[in-house]
Amino acid sequence: MNCTLCKGKGKLFYEFDNIKYYKCDVCSSVFMDPKNYPTIDKEKERYEEHNNDVEDERYQNFVSDIVEEVKQDWNIYTEGLDFGAGTGPVITKMLNEEGYNIEVYDPFFWDEKKHLNKKYDYIVACEVIEHFHNPLKEFERLYSLFKENGILYCKTETYKDNIDFGKWYYKNDPTHVFFYHENGFKWIVDNLGFKTYEIKDKVIMLKK
Repeated sequence: MNCTLCKGKGKLFYEFDNIKYYKCDVCSSVFMDPKNYPTIDKEKERYEEHNNDVEDERYQNFVSDIVEEVKQDWNIYTEGLDFGAGTGPVITKMLNEEGYNIEVYDPFFWDEKKHLNKKYDYIVACEVIEHFHNPLKEFERLYSLFKENGILYCKTETYKDNIDFGKWYYKNDPTHVFFYHENGFKWIVDNLGFKTYEIKDKVIMLKK
């Protein structure tokens, strides 16, 4: 089974309820067997269960780390994209209120394909990249959307070698199909054009 990010060899790593996960021997990431991916309808149904009320302070607090990183790096005259914004684009709301110009895109809920025909200074992907069925293709697409010196801000739970995968809550969401080891981000930088990466807790920044 080849890794869906780097195409390295994946070895069977964990199995439960007939769902198989493989660990890549190149980028060390863990990925679900594509045969076990949820259908598009099941995936959308799961996302609609999320109570993403943009006025909910708990939701705003959850994304505040990624919002603060953007505000530290960019002024209001730059252009951003909230990629995979979900049912409630709270990052867009919070940055708009600060005067930032940020577009929104989500293949299920905000399918504004015109927003994929522009170039951006920064892109945020909050709790998005673990859902990628084809992470290689998606990261190539994201890279293509940047102006020079752009930054991609991702929020996800990074897989570490000391994690007991069987007890790890993050795998229990059936739409979470790819779990990035830090070596996965190193591979993205080394192979997809990004210059550097930085991990701050759950926020990963990939710089063009």
